[in-house]
Amino acid sequence: MKRLLKIVLLSVLVAFGFAATAHAQATRTWVSGVGDDANPCSRTAPCKTFAGAISKTIASGEISVLDPGGFGALTITKAITLSGGGELASVLVSGTNGIVINAGPTDTVILRNMEFNGIGTGLSGILIQSAGKVIIDHCTFQGFTTDNVEIAVTSPTYVTVLDSVMTGGAIGVSIDGTSGPGPVVAFLKNVSIQGAGVGVQTKRGVVDITRSTIQGNSTYGVYASVGYIHLADSAVAYNGTGLQTAPTGSIAMSNVSILNNGVGIGSGGGSVQSAANNLSAGNNTAGAPTGAALVQ
Repeated sequence: MKRLLKIVLLSVLVAFGFAATAHAQATRTWVSGVGDDANPCSRTAPCKTFAGAISKTIASGEISVLDPGGFGALTITKAITLSGGGELASVLVSGTNGIVINAGPTDTVILRNMEFNGIGTGLSGILIQSAGKVIIDHCTFQGFTTDNVEIAVTSPTYVTVLDSVMTGGAIGVSIDGTSGPGPVVAFLKNVSIQGAGVGVQTKRGVVDITRSTIQGNSTYGVYASVGYIHLADSAVAYNGTGLQTAPTGSIAMSNVSILNNGVGIGSGGGSVQSAANNLSAGNNTAGAPTGAALVQ
């Protein structure tokens, strides 16, 4: 009888432990510059860092920022939204990556209204290693030595960058040459990339760029090493070379202004297709499209 009672009590304790763990994870948690990671991350008792809050946030939940602060580096392994609101939410790192996304193949990760600062020694602002979808919305990047947004995935992934500004770094947005099945697609809209080595580069997959400005990048503005870059309603200005393709890369452009570059269109051996509505002016060497004309 005593043994049976012990088993029943143990079962109750285990069930209570699971319930407490589940209860500890909220759909929305909060961080604050004056928070404490020992807190439950509620609005009235916020955490101090994103890393402290994510374990207390359910998958597909949201971490919101209450007030200005630097909330630290983070590795994301599940669907989550980080929302900075209008509160100058920053990820301030030195000698490492800002946010690493290593989520599941069907997970959606959203980063909204955030500032990423590598202080001149940070690696990549956002390193995407796996996810189903990643949305980067109203974010700024500076001070990184590698890439502002680096897509290094081995499974199908869709990345959207909206209304964001990137300054410096080796590359603004890159799709690395990692092999893997399925599409890897990046979509950039209303994005400004300036002062990097290369503005946008793909070594596989597709990058669609619209209504964006790519300027003042020392080597290339837009570079298709392998894969495709589609460029529309945008400006490519004051770069070393505005548009460049390697033999297995392709660029197609419509309503693009190619202005004041060292070389407007480089001669890297790939295909550059142009619609009739593009403008080229002020480049030291204009260059010329190499592929069939686009029909509008």
